[in-house]
Amino acid sequence: MILVVQLLVLTLVILSIILVISIPVTLASPGQWEKSKNLVYTSIGVWIGLIIVTGILNSFIA
Repeated sequence: MILVVQLLVLTLVILSIILVISIPVTLASPGQWEKSKNLVYTSIGVWIGLIIVTGILNSFIA
């Protein structure tokens, strides 16, 4: 169970780094927001889901 939580946290950290880099680049590039709006919203939804699932699973460990 601890390994699962650690993998979820690793995935959360990697996705956070990707979002911190890609969202400002997308917003700064002309015309890119309209093309990749759905991908950005989906990525943010996955990020929020990872936070919730990690928190719930972590409550069973502690």
